[in-house]
Amino acid sequence: MKSMLLLLSIALPLIGGARLLIRKPSGSRARNIWCEAVALLTSLLVWILLLSGGTDPVHVYTFTGDFSINFFADGPSMLFAGMVSVMWPLVLIYAFSYMEHSHHRNGFFAFYLMTYGITLGVAFAADLVTMYVFFEMLTLVTIPLVCHYQDHDSLYAGRLYAAYTIGGASLAFIAVIVATMDGGSAFVYGGRIAGVFDKKLLLIAFLFGFFGFGAKAAVFPLFRWLPVAGVAPTPVTALLHAVAVVNSGVFAVARLTWYTFGPELLSGSYVQTICLLTASFTLVFAALMAVRQRHLKRRLAYSTVSNLSYMIFGIMLLTPDGLAAGFAHMLFHGIIKITLFMCAGAFMHVTGNEYIYELNGVGRKMPYTFGFYTIGALSLTGIPLFCGFVSKLSLVLAGAAQGSAPAVIGTASLITAAFLCAIYTISISIRAFFPAKGTERYQGGAADADLRMLVPIGVFSFVNVLFGMFPGPIMGFLEKIAAGLI
Repeated sequence: MKSMLLLLSIALPLIGGARLLIRKPSGSRARNIWCEAVALLTSLLVWILLLSGGTDPVHVYTFTGDFSINFFADGPSMLFAGMVSVMWPLVLIYAFSYMEHSHHRNGFFAFYLMTYGITLGVAFAADLVTMYVFFEMLTLVTIPLVCHYQDHDSLYAGRLYAAYTIGGASLAFIAVIVATMDGGSAFVYGGRIAGVFDKKLLLIAFLFGFFGFGAKAAVFPLFRWLPVAGVAPTPVTALLHAVAVVNSGVFAVARLTWYTFGPELLSGSYVQTICLLTASFTLVFAALMAVRQRHLKRRLAYSTVSNLSYMIFGIMLLTPDGLAAGFAHMLFHGIIKITLFMCAGAFMHVTGNEYIYELNGVGRKMPYTFGFYTIGALSLTGIPLFCGFVSKLSLVLAGAAQGSAPAVIGTASLITAAFLCAIYTISISIRAFFPAKGTERYQGGAADADLRMLVPIGVFSFVNVLFGMFPGPIMGFLEKIAAGLI
């Protein structure tokens, strides 16, 4: 029964999305009902599966030898699938309003649904080969979403996205082959490298995998695609390029590090040092770039680049505390950044403006939108009583406890990036509600967006505060995952 639920949860959105391409619905209302029904049913299946506990590996297909397609549900799977399954139906509601007057909506929602299934395939992958297959499929199914508007900027963004992520996957393929031939590709907490190959070769292979999978997590120097992809519709940038796609990169790095090569092989090596320093540099560099940006969504995109390396830093500390903190920031940053992107999208949708200087005084015309934005900004900065504070504090404590020179450098980088985050996020709220005297203020007849856009934003803002005030249960769950207990 569990096996069937697992396979059905992956297949249902794929079939539901493909149906929109094959047979167009009679109207927008019918299409919206179909999409939301498929998403809700998929999420229901996921949560029935998660609440019933994990599953043993489910074999689907064998290419040859150890190269096969297998799925299961363990602790990391439950975390990633659980967060995606809650977010997808809510952002779909937002998308119905945002995309109401857009062209090619059937194609948009078809690929949007199929991406849900592919993301669950990444989450439930039982081995490195399966994860790699769905990791590549995730790129292919999201390219049409990035290119949706079909103008010059969108097509350029799609080509750049494809080049970086497919090129990165080519690097990761080296790690997949070496790991599979050495100890098999099945995920086992602590790794399953048998030592058939020389340690030097294994470390080099891991480095290829780190940067290959890390391309979707926008590690330096493979970050440029993410800010450029901000030209995509906001529902795409909110869910796919702030949560599903980029978190698939973080998730893949975690699987490669903790469940394939293993911390015992990597701990104290030059590879760990390279990865920690890369993450530390990326999170400060991207925060500085965010401060410089004048385009609203591009500023948030660089913020995402920075915060993804917070997660990578925690994972590469190679301590259970670091892994738990990295997973916590993956979850909490997803909640925060979806809120911020949807608020930015609501402003752009209502006013037709895109730049930060055009925000002067608009907060008083759109109080709910920018009130929710401010909650997200405070949380991302790391202010207490919001969930961002919990994960950032956990990362700082984990880095300080690890104690190595790269970890200390990374910890200092985290603190520096947090101050920069306050500048590039909270300054937007100040500009929206309290513009400086003498500046040109927004004169249009703007008002808050409709309920289909506001309600999902409000729900995520509530969850942000809830997890910030009562982080114990979720952090306890993440600590069990990091200890290999689930």
